[in-house]
This record gives sequence, C-alpha cells and structure tokens, in this order.
Amino acid sequence: MPPAKRKGDNINLTTFEENNAKRVKLEINNQGNSDNNIKEDNELEIEKNDNSIDDHEDEENKIELNDDSKNIDNNEKIKDNKEENNEDNEDNNKNIKESPNDKIKNNKIDSNNNDDDDGDGDNDNDDKNNSDNNDNNDNNDNNDNDPKGDEQNIDKKDPGDNNEDDDENENEDLDAEEKKRLHSYEFDGYTYTYKDRPSVIEEKEGKIEFRVVNNDDTHDNMIVLTGLKNIFQKQLPEMPKAYIARLVYDRSHVSIAVVRKPLTVVGGITIRPFESHEFAEIVFCAISSTEQVRGYGAHLMNHLKDYVRNTTKIKYFLTYADNYAIGYFKKQGFTKEITLPKNVWMGYIKDYEGGTLMQCTMLPKIRYLDSPKILSLQKAAILRKIRSIGKSHVVHKGLEHFKTEGFKPLNPFDIPGIIEAGWTREMDDLAQKPKRGPHHIAMLTILTEMQNHPSNWPFLQPVNRQEVPDYYEVIKEPMDLSTMEVKLENDAYESMDDFVYDCKLIFNNCRQYNGENTTFYKNANKLEKSVIAKLKDFPEYSHCLDILTKR
Repeated sequence: MPPAKRKGDNINLTTFEENNAKRVKLEINNQGNSDNNIKEDNELEIEKNDNSIDDHEDEENKIELNDDSKNIDNNEKIKDNKEENNEDNEDNNKNIKESPNDKIKNNKIDSNNNDDDDGDGDNDNDDKNNSDNNDNNDNNDNNDNDPKGDEQNIDKKDPGDNNEDDDENENEDLDAEEKKRLHSYEFDGYTYTYKDRPSVIEEKEGKIEFRVVNNDDTHDNMIVLTGLKNIFQKQLPEMPKAYIARLVYDRSHVSIAVVRKPLTVVGGITIRPFESHEFAEIVFCAISSTEQVRGYGAHLMNHLKDYVRNTTKIKYFLTYADNYAIGYFKKQGFTKEITLPKNVWMGYIKDYEGGTLMQCTMLPKIRYLDSPKILSLQKAAILRKIRSIGKSHVVHKGLEHFKTEGFKPLNPFDIPGIIEAGWTREMDDLAQKPKRGPHHIAMLTILTEMQNHPSNWPFLQPVNRQEVPDYYEVIKEPMDLSTMEVKLENDAYESMDDFVYDCKLIFNNCRQYNGENTTFYKNANKLEKSVIAKLKDFPEYSHCLDILTKR
C-alpha cells in the first residue's frame, strides 16, 4: 500500500507493469517548503510473489489520490472509474496505521495486497476489505484528511430499525384505509357506525368504474367486452371458450364490467334480459382471481340490481350456479326456492348440467348501493324500539358483594336488573341444554361433502315425474340430497343411523333403476366411496359403515 498522505503533501501514484513486475512511482512534492526545487523521488519495486496472477494484470491502471488540502494539483485527471478509486481508497484507510517512513525504508510492499487475480481491474482483497467496514471506521479517526474516511464515519441504521419503520408505515396505511371505510352518524342520541367495502372507496376515489357495455361496435366497449371474455374464459375453465365468446359478443346480451382506469377489466357480469317476462338470466359472473378480496363481486351485483331496476321492468334474476358459486349467490340474496312460474322461464334460459337453479327477487324500495347504511339504520331503529319497551340498555353498578370477606352465596334475584330483564331459573336450564345432538356436526360435514362432490348432480333434486314417469313405480322410497338437507335443518335425524340410512337409499335406488354401465350407476358408486371415506373420520360412528356396505 502507498504511504499515508501528510498535510501539505501531494501524492501522484502511477502503476504500470514491466517484465511481469509492477512499479510504483511515488512522487512527493512538499509544496510547504520554501525551496520548491527540492524533489524527493522514491521508486518502489514490487516483486510478484503470487504465481496465480491472471492475464488481465496486463491492463495498465492509473490512480490518483486527491487530498482535501488546498494544494491539490487539479490538472491531474482520474483515468480509472470512480468505483475502483473508492475501493483503493478503502485499502489505504485500512493500512493507515502503518508508518509511511517504515514503508519507504523497507522499499517493498507485499504484492498480495495489489494482485488482481480475477482480471476485473480491482484488487482481489477488496471484497475482504469491504467486509471489514468496522475496522475501517476505527482507522478513520486517525485519518482526518481523508474524505473517504469522513464518509465511512456516517452512522448506519440497523436493518431491524428499517423493518420497524416499514411496519409502522404499513400500520399507518392500514389505519388510514380503515378510516376511509368507516362512517358514523347520530341516531336518537346514540352513535352508530358502518363500513364500506374497499371497492366502494376505490370507486369514490376514481380508481375504478362500473361500465354497462354491449356489442355496439364502439372502440372502448369492444375493448371492455374482450377483457370480460378473457376473464370468463380463465375463471370458467369448464365452459367452451368459443361458447363464452359467442355469448359475450351477442347483441342480445348486456354486460356490466368493473374497469380499472383506463381500460383494465377486473371482472363483470353478463346477462340476457327478458323484459316482457320481467326477469333476466345471469349467464356469466366472474372476478379476476387476483382481485377477489376487495368486495368487487358484491359491489358489482349491487350495481347490476340498481341498473336493471331503474332502466327496465325486470324484477327477478335467474341463474344456474355451480357448487362453488352457490355461497356467493346466497350472500347476494339468491335462493334455491324458485317462486317464478315455470311457464315464465322454462325454455328461455340455458339449462346447465350439474348446476343449481337459483332465483333473486329484487326489493322495489331498496337502493342496493346504499344497503350498508340502510341496514345500519334499520338496526338503530330496532334498538330504539327495544329501549322503549325494556331496560336492557341500562348499565348497573358492579356488585360489591364479593369484596367483603366471608361473603355468602348471592340470590340471583337480588342482582339489580335481573328481574327487569325477565330472567327466570327455567330460562337458565334451557340455555344450558344443547339445541342439537352431538351427531349433528358429523352429519352436516358428511352432507356438505356430498353436496360438493363432482358426481352428485343426479342426486341433488328429486326425480321429475314428467321426465321419468315410471321411476316412482320402481322406487318406493325415493331420496335425494335436497330432502336430506331439509331433514337435517329440521332436526329430523335422531341418530347417525337414520342419516346413513338415507344416504344408502340414494345409492341403492340409483343402482336399482339404472344399469351398471350407465353414468348414473357409476356416479352413485363414486359418491358412496366418498361418504365411506368421510365417515371413517368419525370413529364413534364406525358401526354405521355396516349399513352402507351391506347390500
């Protein structure tokens, strides 16, 4: 390493190779002396001790070390890049404690400190020096004139502190997001709050919009329809792509799309209105898989309901939902109970194999986009009515009875507010009594497994007498999954044996009426195997396996 610079000195270091050796010419110009003609030339020959020097050492490097002193020679130019200068300066800082006079006296420097084995124009030991930043910081105390030392003395933050700051910023962002969603109002002297969905906030901020589009050959509408087609094809893989494209571009269909500005489609719904029959069929409904956590689906359905009700005579929606969409449609007010007469919709809507027909009846006096606030106001009105006829809102002082030593059991009727609340001992006994037997959860689990199984479609509903006239002549004790669901909800199964017996009826009836090579027969066997596997998860009901396996 070259000697450390002293105040008032200007150091020019030129490195070159001659006959596989390096020469370092150290020219020290003492400009502080009165005699400017005195120059002291020191030539240090560095002998090469390492035989592994790469061919890249043939490149000539020229490095100029600049001092903060006022006497720096500004005419010299740095020929190597800035990054190499920084790394060589760090080498100088690391060896700053070594006496310059000793180095000049020895007239030799260990060539290992300057070897460039990788041929990148840098010293190979730079990586090691970079890892010793703490040692360099200590050495900088003795090198006040080195500008690089000043940079290395800057305090560095612990990465953990950055993580804590990031967490705090993230929490602040979440709090700000929650505040945007939260709304409060005064009603009858009480404060009530309700939350908007994130999608509602995004719409208010102008980040997204809801567009009603159809195939009218306009540029923007065609872009949106194409985006909808792509989402439907991706989210509904069981549907033929050509079929989806044909319906989306069909001029008799109308779509409402969630569009993130400028024209990025997030999701949408495609319907076919039958205005003369006062209903519309929901053909496709899907949200992009990456956007399904912000309430787009519910907000989209509310937009659709308000649009259809305000612009048409439509009062009902009908749709065929697969097993994965039933839960979503139930939350949007759809039901499996079809009250619309069959002659109104039969033959008009598309019948999908394995789907469940669901209906939604729109309320004429409700603006669905305001439903969170409306429901909150209804809750406030109910609570006001409760306060007018009861005392449950009155808060009594805490009991002091237990603070005294040797207290005696307290009569419940001596507790303030108990009598006013209408409590009796019989009510306490009823509250402690379980509403349903312990087998209810197991039965519900098995029934849900059957309802979600892909082979369940022949057994979802009772067999239609008009479609299969002789079925009830052959099958004397019919059973289906919808009937089992009603019986379970009404607590008609007193034991697990009764429940498993109905399961067996479904499978045996199917095998009795249909041949072994039919799809129905095979589906019954598949569904039976899934029930047996699920029943094994409940060892306490292992005896019920005999009911299923016995033919």
